[in-house]
Amino acid sequence: MDTGLFISIGAIFVLLLLSAFFSGSETALTAASKARLFALEKEGNKRAAMVNKIRDQKDRLIGALLLGNNLVNILASALATSVLIKMFGEAGVVYATLVMTLLVLIFAEVLPKTYALHFADRMSMAIAPVIRVVTIVFAPITEMITRVVRMILKALGEDVTVVAPGTYLEVLRGAIELHTGPAAETQQQRAMLRSILDLADVEVDEIMTHRKNVTIIDASLPMDKIVEEVLNSPYTRLPLWKDNQDNIIGVIHVKALLKAMKAQEGEVSMLDIEAIAAEPWFIPENITLFDQLQAFRQRRGHFALVVDEYGSFMGIVTLEDILEEIVGEIEDEMDEIVAGVRKQPNGTFLVEGEVTIRDLNREFEWDLPDEDYSTVAGLVLHEAQMIPEAGQSFHFFGLRFDVVKRQRNQITLVRITPSKKKLV
Repeated sequence: MDTGLFISIGAIFVLLLLSAFFSGSETALTAASKARLFALEKEGNKRAAMVNKIRDQKDRLIGALLLGNNLVNILASALATSVLIKMFGEAGVVYATLVMTLLVLIFAEVLPKTYALHFADRMSMAIAPVIRVVTIVFAPITEMITRVVRMILKALGEDVTVVAPGTYLEVLRGAIELHTGPAAETQQQRAMLRSILDLADVEVDEIMTHRKNVTIIDASLPMDKIVEEVLNSPYTRLPLWKDNQDNIIGVIHVKALLKAMKAQEGEVSMLDIEAIAAEPWFIPENITLFDQLQAFRQRRGHFALVVDEYGSFMGIVTLEDILEEIVGEIEDEMDEIVAGVRKQPNGTFLVEGEVTIRDLNREFEWDLPDEDYSTVAGLVLHEAQMIPEAGQSFHFFGLRFDVVKRQRNQITLVRITPSKKKLV
């Protein structure tokens, strides 16, 4: 075997290594975790910063890697064909095709890409300096190729320079769903993360305490009666109304009332409840939880009164209500918690009509819609298109809803039977 043949075989070996490098690099740089690399960059990792900078120009990166990969693969195949033709004549073309297909597939594609998939972050940071040089060297060619590709796609009606709205949010939601771990802990973490993303989409009227469930104080009552009602209430802030319940004139804070009582040395009759009450803060029903959370922070408030477009009092929303949308129910020793959902031994759930759909979805990872209604009672009324009688049953969204109790036209208790797939 002459020297030229040895050189050709050596060149083929080197080209296969380069092909493996380009293939593995492409996989590593596209599969590496963007979140982890950004975190490493913030910690001062220069290699991670370099990877992020390279990936910012995806078109140039992919163009350079594919250009390099195709160049070495074609050149390796050409050399292998030449070598085998010299050794076996015309049959060498067939042998070259078979041999190079196997070599490229195993050693230049599957092997490096498999490794890169399993060690994407580490490999991407290791190869970043070399890839940076490659992209700079191939920049004129890849820029021309990129422009041609974009022109062709644009002619076909696809503009790849425009990022579709909501793309990043969808990616983030998908990442949340991929989060795995211990069942109960993971479910709670996923629910919290989803709720944070939903703050900008949920309006306060979906989570507020409805006016019929709010303890409000009549300003015309005798002072001793007002003090008694305030101190017997489990709440620290209570709306004060005058003449009619839509006319909220203030908010009584228990702490302010106690201070006033102390100043009057317990002489309740000397108190002026309107002077003690703080100015009410009214907010529209359609403000989002995200905006209201910011408003609470700026105002340093914890309590707001929700009104509709006509100015009628609808209910109250507190900072705790919004926080509970993120972390779940927050209970303290003074809360009068009503078990809105009671799991039965047979796997069904007795649910009070006022329990919100969002709470059920978060607790049991169901997927009930809440665009047209916010409570279980609202769901049954909307989907049934009627006011059902106690004892009637309906099937919606893979669940069975049995109306257990109804008071006048209000559904107060529903039994929900999940399908086997939804059982918790």
